[in-house]
Amino acid sequence: MAKKPKFYVVWKGRETGVFTSWDDCKAQTNGFEGAVFKSFDSKVLAEEAFKNPSEQYVGKNKNINALSKEALAFIGDPIEDAIAVDGAWNTTTGMVEYQGVYIKTGEVLFHVGPLEDGTNNIVEFLAIVHALALSKQWYWKVPIYSDSKIALLWVRNKKASSHHMPSEKNKKLFEMLARAKKWLENNTYENELLKWETKAWGENPADFGRK
Repeated sequence: MAKKPKFYVVWKGRETGVFTSWDDCKAQTNGFEGAVFKSFDSKVLAEEAFKNPSEQYVGKNKNINALSKEALAFIGDPIEDAIAVDGAWNTTTGMVEYQGVYIKTGEVLFHVGPLEDGTNNIVEFLAIVHALALSKQWYWKVPIYSDSKIALLWVRNKKASSHHMPSEKNKKLFEMLARAKKWLENNTYENELLKWETKAWGENPADFGRK
């Protein structure tokens, strides 16, 4: 029987992302001081893990398993009169993009990108701020869902605490980050920022469907 493939998440290394072979993972981590990485049994698990802090996975046998009926009942159903946002990062090219979707109808409210040399967390952050700004313009007070705990935290802290370095390639992206930070500093909002519960509800409606 053929050996089941593994997928490797590198949170800290020469390059970060999801890799499909041990050799690729090793090239990013071998000899790299403080490298953080872990293998997963599926691409879905690996991509979900990469969206979150490594501490949630490293040293733990964490998988996305079916939730109990009690857990599902506690979480409840997502609000349909709401906006879902998501970002996408191409591990090969480094190109990033994000979009926002009105959950009730599936209508794409905005889509930005592709943009050069970014990270998933950066575009997840920009997507939330874009949804907040659009909601304020339209006098919407609907909730905004994101499946990124990091991006939600950054928005609440009113800045993107990314270690990604600016360059000529990502100049436009960092200009967008500066505008987003300024918007958060100069505006208030009544929209509730909520975590999209992937385990209970499946993929975020704004997901790019590349898993």
